[in-house]
Amino acid sequence: MTTRIMASAVVSVMRYYLIMETTIQALSTVQLGSRASSIEHRIANRLAELRAERGWTLETLAKRTGISRATLSRLERCELSPSAAMLATLCGQYGWTLSRLMVEAEQTTPSVVSAGEQVIWQDPQTGYIRRVVSPPHPKLRGELIEVILPARASVSYDSSYLPGLEHHLWMLEGALSIEVGGTLLRLQKGDCARYVIDGPSKFECGRHHARYVIALVHP
Repeated sequence: MTTRIMASAVVSVMRYYLIMETTIQALSTVQLGSRASSIEHRIANRLAELRAERGWTLETLAKRTGISRATLSRLERCELSPSAAMLATLCGQYGWTLSRLMVEAEQTTPSVVSAGEQVIWQDPQTGYIRRVVSPPHPKLRGELIEVILPARASVSYDSSYLPGLEHHLWMLEGALSIEVGGTLLRLQKGDCARYVIDGPSKFECGRHHARYVIALVHP
């Protein structure tokens, strides 16, 4: 009897993870596929506008970011999809957060955004999905985002695009390892961590996908 119960439990767990992986794939295909092209074109246009507003040439921006002139040119023409690390580096130069860039590239931000209208973006390099839950505003200091990190994926940032940015990360599903400020944090479902991003950071997932919410507090 005990053996049957254990076997049933194992099957249930395996079925759960299979359903979740299928759900993530469906999310990428249905929700992202129909809107990704539009969002990426608007991000590309906004990046070009931000550079022009500062009077920077592509060569100047390349020197400031370490991203080649050719790559920057392709990004602004939407011939290349930027990775999360690239966007973070560019946002650091412009003093913007990733969420603000994505939302303002998508639309004018209202006070309330329904679930179906929240901006969803996928990192082409790692496959991680970022949903901007709350509409960021240049005069407000708080943001809320949801992230789904695929199994065995990792996202690294060489520096903080906004030094002093405070994170409150709450794990909803799976497990996650975070390297920040020389400290390694290991989180499981239900755990919550608070830390400040002032330098390099890394987010790494285990055998199963991880889903978490981050409340960001601007310095």
